Amino acid sequence: MEYRDYYKILGVERKATEADIKKAYRKLALKFHPDRNPGNKAAEEKFKEINEAYQVLSDPSKRSRYDLLGESYSRWQQGGGGQGNFNWEDWFSQAPGSRGGSRVDVGNLDDLFGGGFSDFFETIFGGMGRGGERTRSRRSPAARTAPMNYQQPVTIDFQEAYRGTERPVQTDGRRLEVKIPAGARTGTKVRVPGGGPAGPDGRNTDLFLLIEVTPDPRFEQKGDDLYTEATIDLHKAVLGGQANVSTPGGNVLLTIPPGTQPGQVFRLAGRGMPYLKSPQKQGDLFVKVKVQIPRQLTAQQRSLFEEFTRSITS
Repeated sequence: MEYRDYYKILGVERKATEADIKKAYRKLALKFHPDRNPGNKAAEEKFKEINEAYQVLSDPSKRSRYDLLGESYSRWQQGGGGQGNFNWEDWFSQAPGSRGGSRVDVGNLDDLFGGGFSDFFETIFGGMGRGGERTRSRRSPAARTAPMNYQQPVTIDFQEAYRGTERPVQTDGRRLEVKIPAGARTGTKVRVPGGGPAGPDGRNTDLFLLIEVTPDPRFEQKGDDLYTEATIDLHKAVLGGQANVSTPGGNVLLTIPPGTQPGQVFRLAGRGMPYLKSPQKQGDLFVKVKVQIPRQLTAQQRSLFEEFTRSITS
């Protein structure tokens, strides 16, 4: 059995950051996705490898376990270790953090990795119990052959995230219209049951659309709340009035009270992003007011400002 180098599969260094790993995964997933390579078995296998690597390296806990075991396993294999003869006791006694050869309790790695991986993972982790002792896997045949899930990056714009949208997905000759709910944000995963390619047991895997939302320069998003700015004339700040404010749902009129100060923030309740799991509810929109000061004045305007200044300072 060959050691699987997940860093090499994704084309990243072992010191790669989470952002580096995500960027590499998205690039490769788009290149080798079955929808872009219909009937290409090599691309399908590569796509499976990419997903397996990402599922491990994108999770800090899984990645640390993989790094710990992977280095020891790789050294053992390079030293001429034979297939199926890896010495678990040696690995646990040499693992960082052990003292005097005591075992490192990493828990049940069947649970940690969730099953559905390659033969490498089935052999390395599938039968390992607590304390590093080899045990017979107690998973059912169905669990041992459960298909893994696949992720496909999808980019939507800000308005699509606000209103919700659909994306077509083609798998095994089927065309599915997948609904992306209102309130989705970067990092949201939309599950498509049976939307992935067929697994080793013939069953269709689940597909997860990994959402990335392109930002709108008008709005800053914090959770379900949005932040924007509105510019008003000096006379509106002094005397009051109304100002047009952009919201994701369209422009609205904001009432400006007399004496509004530069930088003052107004809250528009229910004008923010829809809640992902409760789209009938929405966050708030906070509007920061900027006051536009005239750069040039006519002689009459200047005279009036001077008279106004004298009246409030005398």
